[in-house]
Amino acid sequence: MQQKKIVVLEGNDETAAAITSELQNAGFEVCAVSDDGAKAEVLVRENNPDAVLVSMTLKNLDGFEVLDRLKDLRGSCVILASGNFSDDKTINKVLQKGVKYYMMRPLNASLLVDRLRGLFADPESSSGSETRERKSLASLDEKISNIFISIGIPPHIKGYAYLREGIKLAVENPSIINNITKQLYPKIAEKFETTASKVERAIRHSIEVAWNRQRIDAINAVFGVRVYIGTEKPTNSEFIALVADKLILEGFMHG
Repeated sequence: MQQKKIVVLEGNDETAAAITSELQNAGFEVCAVSDDGAKAEVLVRENNPDAVLVSMTLKNLDGFEVLDRLKDLRGSCVILASGNFSDDKTINKVLQKGVKYYMMRPLNASLLVDRLRGLFADPESSSGSETRERKSLASLDEKISNIFISIGIPPHIKGYAYLREGIKLAVENPSIINNITKQLYPKIAEKFETTASKVERAIRHSIEVAWNRQRIDAINAVFGVRVYIGTEKPTNSEFIALVADKLILEGFMHG
């Protein structure tokens, strides 16, 4: 895959350094870094990047104004934004400005890399079944992310990445749900270099976060049926199975 160019517009110096390091280690070219929103349009036009990371808090121009200035360039690059907004109205306002992904702060640099890799899965670098699988994986990631946004699971919590991985494993092999403690949690833990018990707790926490936001109507709307009422919460395995079944029915299958 050709090296992808990224422009980083980040108001926090430490975060900018961490993101830049993570992106470079992952094989991306960081062609410009700035904390000045007023320079955004020039930097993007000069560098012609494949993606732009926009913090909603910048000097001179805020993220909303920056996104407005970049609207004519959307076709040539992918825009990702990060901010402290967690309310649906503001997040939707950000997404309506041409943002592909909105990520809650503090920014998880490894999740950001995963997002970019999913977006840039290059069909030209492989052939046949591998191409279809890459495209399927990228669109599966996007579908899961959209479900999480809809029901209120924020990207910055650890359980987000664990839960997404668990759902992908369950789409690939639905029977793994029957062995969630002995197979699913250990597989996720191995990938993220942690323990199965931490995976279990983080996934439970992420589901609780969604339910505590009292978005039961949104949750039921995602699944197309009235699955839950009031404060009733699913177990980890119930939730993973529910999302995986929905995705399998929509045609997301491996192999």
